[in-house]
Amino acid sequence: MGRMQMELHTGIDLAVALVRQDNLTDLLRTATRQLSKTFGLDRCWALELDMSGRTLHCSDLGEAGEFDCGDFSHPFAHVLRSGQPQALSRAASHRLDHAGFQALFEASGRPRSLWLEPLQDEGGRLLGVLVLCRDDVDWQGVVEQPLYTGLRELLVRQWVAQLRTRDQAWQRRLLKRSLDQLHDTETLRRRCERLARTLVGGSESMVQLRTQIVRAAGSQLSVLVQGETGCGKDVVARGVHDLSARASGPLVVVNCAAIPDTLLESELFGHTRGAFSGADQAKEGLLAQADGGTLFLDEIGDMPLALQSKLLRVLESRRFRPLGAREERHSDFRLVAATHQPLQQRIEDGRFRRDLYYRLSQFPLRIAPLRERPEDLESLSRHFIRLYTEREGSGPMGISSHALHRLADYPFPGNVRELRNIIELACLHTPAGDDIQPEHLHLDGLPDAPSDWGGASVPLSVPIPIPGLPALEEIQDLKAAAQAFEAAVIRARLRQYGGNRAQAAQSLGMPKRTLAHKCLKYQVTVS
Repeated sequence: MGRMQMELHTGIDLAVALVRQDNLTDLLRTATRQLSKTFGLDRCWALELDMSGRTLHCSDLGEAGEFDCGDFSHPFAHVLRSGQPQALSRAASHRLDHAGFQALFEASGRPRSLWLEPLQDEGGRLLGVLVLCRDDVDWQGVVEQPLYTGLRELLVRQWVAQLRTRDQAWQRRLLKRSLDQLHDTETLRRRCERLARTLVGGSESMVQLRTQIVRAAGSQLSVLVQGETGCGKDVVARGVHDLSARASGPLVVVNCAAIPDTLLESELFGHTRGAFSGADQAKEGLLAQADGGTLFLDEIGDMPLALQSKLLRVLESRRFRPLGAREERHSDFRLVAATHQPLQQRIEDGRFRRDLYYRLSQFPLRIAPLRERPEDLESLSRHFIRLYTEREGSGPMGISSHALHRLADYPFPGNVRELRNIIELACLHTPAGDDIQPEHLHLDGLPDAPSDWGGASVPLSVPIPIPGLPALEEIQDLKAAAQAFEAAVIRARLRQYGGNRAQAAQSLGMPKRTLAHKCLKYQVTVS
């Protein structure tokens, strides 16, 4: 076989090897390895120019293979600037004070001569630099060979093809990212609109809150909802659940203030039969019931300290042990907690664990009181009017501007819950089809009280009637009548204070926990 035939076969083999590579890194590595073998080089390097055109990179040298194209202390910058190949002797290489170039020179075995050749496409775009290393200083015998020039041109074409493929993939990723962002924005908008049906208000704070709720729902972080009594913390908690991936699972609500200390642990963890006096049968706890769904711990600030430490361990492992049981159980629940208590102050007072607070508040949400967002009064009022009309079958058409001005002057210590009670009472006194007027609001007898973040009690200024009790001559069961009277008094007093249990309990001369227990016993709710 003649020399020409051998070169032809060699060229074909080299070309096939280059064409088979499906990424730029493998292409350059194959090309340099084949060039070294074919032309008897000590080493061959391919330095790739990045997309910015500012840095050359040699993947085989790692961090040392980064060359700033504006740094003329290494020869590659000169070659790129001139666009012409350059031969570099060992002596000249020794004199260059550049750490990256010296690392390449040492890795090449300190050859007598280097050939530095810039590579560019047909349009003149620079691709990188090809570095040939050997002890023979005569480079013309290599670079003028048809085999070398042919392989160099093929390398350039394949290099361009790989860059084009990479650019296309990058463009596709960029397009996908843009589409994903548009989809995320649209999803956020739709979910906020859905949330606005129940969490009403167009104020900036409410718009931000709805956005935060949607983002919280998309995570698995524990959510802590803080706000004054009557702000709608339960509505926020339900929104987090309904918009989450756990929406098909249960939402288990636990009012930590309504359950006596002695029963709260049993309610949460459950118990076996005979675990304590009166435990005639086993009972599944609320933690187990929340498996696959959301556990909502309302009024978490009122949880006893002893139970706080046990809850912390549960949150860390999602494992718990029912009272009287020998083995632990697992429950996959997402935690949402809420409180009107100033937890930071309770931490300082030693009534709430700091580590539990940090565990609960991975995603904190704050609901602004109604007095801080008076612009929401109209939308909330019309929302409650619509709910009343749908429930009763008839009601007012709306609310007059004079009535809204009257509402704007009221501080709403009971927040949104108090507003709803006021509007529903006004609906009762407004002829069907008319608008609510100022005289229908009955604000004069309501207490002008601070919120329960401050906690001061407010005396009643006018007696509150208690409807629904039988006439004295109709009473047949004194105990039942007494319980009905007690429940009616509690219900009326809660309405008086806009659902604020702390103020209602103080006005009745009883501890808040006792009031909570009676509300649970008599099933007293203030809607």
